[in-house]
Amino acid sequence: MDAGDLRGLGRLTGLALAGGVTRVEEMHTSIAARVFRGVGPASAPVRAVHDALARGTYATVRSSLLQMATAAGRAAAHARVTGEPLTEHPRARAGLAVLNGACGDLLERDVAELATTMGLRHRGRALAVRRESLAAAYPHATGRLAVYVHGLAETERAWLFGAERRHGDRRAGYGTSLRRDLGYTPVWVRYNTGLRISRNGHLLASLVEDLVAAWPVPVTDVVLIGHSMGGLVIRSAVHQAAHPDQGPPAPWLDLARATVTLGTPHLGAPAEKAANVATHALGLVGETRPLAALLALRSVGIKDLRYGNVVEADWHGHDPDALLRDTRTDIPLHDGVRHFAVVGTLLGSHDSRAGGLVGDLLVTPRSAVGDTGRENRLAFPDTHVVRLAGLHHLDLLNHPRVYRHLHTWLAELTEHAV
Repeated sequence: MDAGDLRGLGRLTGLALAGGVTRVEEMHTSIAARVFRGVGPASAPVRAVHDALARGTYATVRSSLLQMATAAGRAAAHARVTGEPLTEHPRARAGLAVLNGACGDLLERDVAELATTMGLRHRGRALAVRRESLAAAYPHATGRLAVYVHGLAETERAWLFGAERRHGDRRAGYGTSLRRDLGYTPVWVRYNTGLRISRNGHLLASLVEDLVAAWPVPVTDVVLIGHSMGGLVIRSAVHQAAHPDQGPPAPWLDLARATVTLGTPHLGAPAEKAANVATHALGLVGETRPLAALLALRSVGIKDLRYGNVVEADWHGHDPDALLRDTRTDIPLHDGVRHFAVVGTLLGSHDSRAGGLVGDLLVTPRSAVGDTGRENRLAFPDTHVVRLAGLHHLDLLNHPRVYRHLHTWLAELTEHAV
């Protein structure tokens, strides 16, 4: 943890505590105002004293917390506990991933030291996209690349979910299995999930372009595998690579053989729709309006999950907190790449009432395959979709039943390539 990280952590803590005090003050003020209105004009002198004392007290508490947290961060920075950046510390990864998912857009703006940047990770550490660095990290690199893109508030370690229990090896997952069985070298991406999906898509497209150019052996095949939000980022990257603002399509698209989305909310996530409704409901009453303001602070990345935004046109010029307003544009699957989808249903089959409503707990079956029931549905071929009953959202990250289908699909691609 270096000095910049520690100072940033202290500042972030102070801002968070001060913001929490402000929300409490707003709620206190709303409740008190309703009480004083009920008493009538006679309460005016008492209200004036109350309001002045309350403002002074909250200001003092807010200032003290901010100063103490900032001072603590500076003291820790001066001590320089270790020389390791916080983003590289094993015990900090999960917490930072959640923090970036919840408010990554604010982190990037206000506390850049704690904001995750789109990049490759190898054994938990940042990996430079340079030929010498890639050759050292992958001494047995193959020409087939499998690029793994995690979901909201996750890191690349999410792909090892349940590895010890299911495989008897905490390092076993799709990456090791596809490397062993089909020769796909696993490449792990970590990114700030609180940013706009369209922005992460642009960054991913650029990252893959640089990766292919710097890879130590000639690249013949690229497969992109995404869990949850990661699938939307992949769709966005492929679309933006195929339709850049200027110039021809990105060369790496000619090497892209397939995308695989695992529990991806192509039509949006029910939980984010519920959060949107809750924000508006809480905002209707004065006492709970501060809670609505607090809930509205969730990241734009999370808000993009409401309807599965993948390009800038989906959100640009629109109020991100508008009540259940679907502003998506029609972004079809790219014709030059084969697309596969895995759907999980925890309760019953995908076509049962329970399965259709509950899905994998976070994504419904129709959303996972982009089935709008209209002509502009995502055109996943039936043979490219598998629906697995009894699996929840996180199971899709590392499960033998999912892997059997991954292996089948990618093996067929490999045979056709030969």
